[in-house]
Amino acid sequence: MEEPKIRHIHLYKNYFTDFYSKLTQKVKDKIIWTFRLIETIEQVPADYLKHLEGTDGLYEIRVQAGNDIFRIFCFFDEGKLVVLANGFQKKTQKTPRAEIEKALKIKREYET
Repeated sequence: MEEPKIRHIHLYKNYFTDFYSKLTQKVKDKIIWTFRLIETIEQVPADYLKHLEGTDGLYEIRVQAGNDIFRIFCFFDEGKLVVLANGFQKKTQKTPRAEIEKALKIKREYET
């Protein structure tokens, strides 16, 4: 039996799907697993969903598949709707500023 959803993930335009389509099936499966977790548990651990400090409501979904680390930026609309922005493979300790700026631009575009 499927868990009832607390939140719903929304794909905005093709920002996320462009990123997702280039991934291996193993990584896609892990992302889908992480999305289900975010949709169905009340308090999502910071290992999977974390607010980005210094941003106006931007969050990152954190996915690890083997040694590869992926981040998918998102934000909330109407509290329970998680809107996906861009994603990228993380290769350094620090999140690239250009990726954050891109996500903030998508968020502003969505909100207008």
